[in-house]
Amino acid sequence: MPHSTSIPLHAPHYVPAPVTKEDLNYADLAVIDLSKADTPAGRAELASEVKEALLTHGFFYVVNHGYIQDQTDRMFDIADIPFSGVADEEKHAYAGKMKQTGSYQGYKLRQYWHIDSGVYDQLEHYNINRDVTKRSHPEALRPFLPEIKDFGRYNHLNVLHPILRLIALSLELPEDSLVNVHNYDAIGETYVRFMKYYPRSEEEEKKTNNVWLKGHTDFGSITILWSQPVAALQIQTRDGNWRWIRHIDNALVVNAGDALDFLTGSFYKGTIHRVVQPPPDQQSYTRLGLFYFVMPDDAVKLVPLTESPVLQRAGIHRRCPDSEAPTMEAWRKARTSAYGQTELKSGQDKGVEEEIINGVVVKHYN
Repeated sequence: MPHSTSIPLHAPHYVPAPVTKEDLNYADLAVIDLSKADTPAGRAELASEVKEALLTHGFFYVVNHGYIQDQTDRMFDIADIPFSGVADEEKHAYAGKMKQTGSYQGYKLRQYWHIDSGVYDQLEHYNINRDVTKRSHPEALRPFLPEIKDFGRYNHLNVLHPILRLIALSLELPEDSLVNVHNYDAIGETYVRFMKYYPRSEEEEKKTNNVWLKGHTDFGSITILWSQPVAALQIQTRDGNWRWIRHIDNALVVNAGDALDFLTGSFYKGTIHRVVQPPPDQQSYTRLGLFYFVMPDDAVKLVPLTESPVLQRAGIHRRCPDSEAPTMEAWRKARTSAYGQTELKSGQDKGVEEEIINGVVVKHYN
């Protein structure tokens, strides 16, 4: 468990919203107890649970990950600093150039992504590479960089790697098969994200049918979301319906993305999820998010792990020929540059829009 003997720097306390009392249609997600991963027998048990969770929903909770509630609360306090502790002028000075660079490092400012019917987003996020020295940061955040670095390292080594070992075991591969392409010190874009959604006007809600972020898949291998109480995240279940994600105190919400889809020949599909207006009793609150977005090392070519006996038995469905498969660097740059900036075309299925990225069809769901 991470700890420090020094007195922590003062950070204004972020007070989260109360948990909703609305009766929502929640998804029934598996809960993975990561403390069981300390033994071979425990990992074998968890690997089976993770396999079922990824095949059923592509989302699952993780508990007993090593952070206590006070440590999680502290990280949410720090996560709010780039939004409540930095003036708009300074935010613009540290804005990322996503379209030009294909990198989210720095701020994604409000009203950058087109949502629908001429309405643009009302969310900000600030992204910090696990190498916190990769670029400069707003003044208010600089004293907290050591804690952010420790948080990223903990997510990578103590949460991500154990999960990747479970996924490898579920594919009947050597435990470190996926760990070896998600190295902490390798060149890549795996990063900590702080994100804040702000309430929208009634007119914006009507024009977008209350959708704040269209249904999409993440472009990395997995995403780690530290659960927070404002209900807004939904997943599209296998029956095509949208289900809410329930908040669990100090739990992690983990989902599969494009890179895992590529690597497993669509055995584990990237999970379709979206963000919508919160229920009535939470609509006046902002929604603060704390994430660890995970990608394989930049140089990894996104081709199926054909040596997996599980994939051999199930059949491998490639999204493109191996010779044309992108590297992780090429895929994340293309997805980052295009997202919310390109004109989408109607797909064959109702409510589905499409774009072509690196020769691969990418779908967005409304």
